[in-house]
Amino acid sequence: MLTIGDKFPSFDLKAVVGTDPKTAFKQVSDKSDAGKWKVVFFWPKDFTFVCPTEIAAFGRIEKDFAERDAVVYGVSTDSEFVHLAWRQNHADLKALPFAMLADIKRELSQELGILDKGEGVCLRATFIVDPDGIIRFVSVNDLSVGRNPQEVLRVLDALQTDELCPCNWQKGDDVLKAA
Repeated sequence: MLTIGDKFPSFDLKAVVGTDPKTAFKQVSDKSDAGKWKVVFFWPKDFTFVCPTEIAAFGRIEKDFAERDAVVYGVSTDSEFVHLAWRQNHADLKALPFAMLADIKRELSQELGILDKGEGVCLRATFIVDPDGIIRFVSVNDLSVGRNPQEVLRVLDALQTDELCPCNWQKGDDVLKAA
């Protein structure tokens, strides 16, 4: 699995950005949103139970990421058409403010090393990637356990200070000063 300090892989994927089939699809690549921090999170499958709770939670705080010059991308190995159908049919996903990327060939997931060996779907992996394309944070959960988007936001805040941040540090708290 790729980890801290590794270059995030190149990708060019179809994405869903709305619910109207005429305007829902967009191409998103590693070159999109150049110069921004990226929060890229993966889920196992559309039309499941834990996944929409996480996706909706990221959606509710997407503006907080945007205020920090970060873009959020959600990714699974489902097709863009499955993403669209799910957004159209799940109340919590209809107004989702970020792109849902379709890694149907599993190339990005495989290169990152986050495919579940038994199921062949993405683990619940989250990456924070700096504006230079370097992975600065990685978290991976078991398929059955949802993640905490507020913690991802907290870590982004800490990374953006470029300082030493103690345990449970929150934006606005004092940072550590090396003696």
